[in-house]
Amino acid sequence: MINLRHALNLGGSRGGWQKFLRALDRGRAGGVGKGSTRLREVFGFGSNPGNLRMFGYRPATLADNPALVVVLHGCTQTASGYDLGAGWSTLADRYGFVLLLPEQQRFNNPNGCFNWFQPEHNRRNQGEPLSIRQMIEKSVVDHGIDRHRIFVTGLSAGGAMTSVMLACYPEVFAGGAIVAGLPYGAAANVQQAFESMFQSPSRSPREWGDLVRKASSHRGPWPRISVWHGNVDKTVIPSNALEILKQWTEVHGLPLSPSVKTQTDGFPRSVWINEAGAELIEAYSITNMAHGTPLAVGEAEGACGAPGPFLLPVGISSSYHIAKFFGIAVARAPAERNIVKVSPATHGYTDAEPVLEGEVLDKDDKRGWQQEPMPPLPDIEAVINRALRAAGLIKR
Repeated sequence: MINLRHALNLGGSRGGWQKFLRALDRGRAGGVGKGSTRLREVFGFGSNPGNLRMFGYRPATLADNPALVVVLHGCTQTASGYDLGAGWSTLADRYGFVLLLPEQQRFNNPNGCFNWFQPEHNRRNQGEPLSIRQMIEKSVVDHGIDRHRIFVTGLSAGGAMTSVMLACYPEVFAGGAIVAGLPYGAAANVQQAFESMFQSPSRSPREWGDLVRKASSHRGPWPRISVWHGNVDKTVIPSNALEILKQWTEVHGLPLSPSVKTQTDGFPRSVWINEAGAELIEAYSITNMAHGTPLAVGEAEGACGAPGPFLLPVGISSSYHIAKFFGIAVARAPAERNIVKVSPATHGYTDAEPVLEGEVLDKDDKRGWQQEPMPPLPDIEAVINRALRAAGLIKR
């Protein structure tokens, strides 16, 4: 059984856990949560082993060869609330791409967090990752998505699940953006999750890279990566951003030192460029920002979203700049067109097969492959529930 007293004393005092609980409590109180009604819930997308809900947004006008952005909310948030706050549907209207917003259910996690730290939910073809992969396939078929233009982003626990999706299904994504998140493989239980959030244990680039390579049989090319973190984040400490960069620079075969350092909207931006001159990785350190998604609000081209808990108006829109890095914040979409269902094997993409039921099978899967058996885990949910009840965050 996990030693709850040890978990409460992470960082050398009870303060780390208590601050985290207070932050979650503030996240419940008011702000952006249920204000957006733009999303549509989608049913019948597959076997859904992770028991997630699927929400989507298709703008009235789609670009040619439309892109898909998978957006993963943080703890205490909803799909619609995070969309409203981060401004993704505003950008979808502006640039003609489709959104997929998976949503956690409180039955699965009492704080609405994606279970990125549980082995049954951070491996390929099982649990929450497979549910999200099935949602992606449903979106591709329904909206004629260009399979070479699928991206994923998320905040906090959603950022950690973004790392999971990029590692477990690298062949699916052209790019990903991790906002105040953690590297893939940072935790395999709740105690390790809090240790990673508050202490960020260091590993070598090779160790981090090996975790990605072991997550699938894929061997490249790899998704482009955008990393965002506030430099005074006390919920997921900023050194997690460095560990993410260790992981993905190593996978891409790049040095840990960036190719270029510059500023965007007054904030430091580091860029890693390959020999062909392509920007493969970028990292933003947001000065004096705590835990959350950076926003620039207003009507300007580089502004969108609305402030709320963990949605922080610091003067730079992460959503807008992530869309630019993905290459989908481009000229206004062409005239509206009707969407016709297409075969999953569109745009010359030969790797994908239907994933609406059961496991995913593509060229990176080995038939008959089975994962190594995992040792029995402690009752993580019961531990979390007891701690949350003690803190008064859920009813007894």
